Amino acid sequence: MALSRSIAVLVTLAMAACGGGDGPTGPDPGERTIKDNPSFSQDVFEILTRRGCTASDCHGSGQGGLTMTSAANAYGNLVGQPAAGRAGETLVVPGDAAASYLVKKLEGASGIAGARMPLGGQPLDNIDLTNIRNWINRGANNN
Repeated sequence: MALSRSIAVLVTLAMAACGGGDGPTGPDPGERTIKDNPSFSQDVFEILTRRGCTASDCHGSGQGGLTMTSAANAYGNLVGQPAAGRAGETLVVPGDAAASYLVKKLEGASGIAGARMPLGGQPLDNIDLTNIRNWINRGANNN
């Protein structure tokens, strides 16, 4: 009886340790959905924050020439802005996710400078990528 309780406790602890925000599905995949018209502040910035992009050891401190410390700051530094060190590339091209360097970096597209983002983390899953693409394709509104 004591052995089965010990095993149950160990299994519970192991499962809890795997639930961090660095995984492709985040803290609770049951609450996330693909949205036709995602909001930047509630949906896109939430993805960037959950995945660690806004952390102080990443773009919260301006890594790669991009600073994202708040939703307003991130929006202003992403939409219509040139990609640092990438002549002719724009981070977010409103209405055109395929041309947006942000999407290329998140997907790890060939021809991009540096590694796929988030650096050192799991790739974004289909829900997160689709929500970012949908936000851009709908005009990259500051909503």
